[in-house]
Amino acid sequence: MVCISDEQGASSSDEIDSQDSEDDVKELPFNLAMFDFMQCDPKRCTGKKLMRHGFIKTLKLGTKFPGLLLSPSGDRTLSGTDFGYIINGGLAVVDCSWNQVENVHLNRARASHLRLLPYLIAANPVNFGKPCQLSCVEALAAGLYMVGFKNNARLLLSKFKWGPNFLKMNGDLLDAYAACKTGAEVIAQQKIHLEMLEKEANELKCRPVDMPKSDSDTDSENE
Repeated sequence: MVCISDEQGASSSDEIDSQDSEDDVKELPFNLAMFDFMQCDPKRCTGKKLMRHGFIKTLKLGTKFPGLLLSPSGDRTLSGTDFGYIINGGLAVVDCSWNQVENVHLNRARASHLRLLPYLIAANPVNFGKPCQLSCVEALAAGLYMVGFKNNARLLLSKFKWGPNFLKMNGDLLDAYAACKTGAEVIAQQKIHLEMLEKEANELKCRPVDMPKSDSDTDSENE
């Protein structure tokens, strides 16, 4: 699953607002960073909002990040075994628009370790309810949550009015992913969840529809 990007084209009512003033960040036990492909509105970009809060720094394209990068170029799925890569080298994301991701030169976003996120639902205003189209803050929070930094994930999300909804919408699934020891287990858990969604969708299609009674049916019942 590809789950890295950010938001573009939100209306003024969908501004990526902060819950509080841009005060000094609480110290984190690891570094957060992003490769910025300059495709998003700075006023609405969650990555740039985190940067203004002091949580994250921007990486120059072409440089190599020493930690773990959540990227569509990843060939493995993130899991708890990646904890050490994050605590020692940090966690980074790719900041680009979902509308232009196919045209992005992802080879310019380099890191020691590349990973994919599993299936999750976006809570950001632009892609609300869409599978995997996460914003930067959602991707970072999901990655941190899955490897055990749950409080740090909540802290990042708390900077956005809609942020806590991401955990409400994905909490059970994130807990299931966090309990997995390997990427293979995460993929297996993802498969179980997707099969459940498919089953629920099929059951909904097969459910009989209660049609309103016609006037003739009503008259016959009253006789």
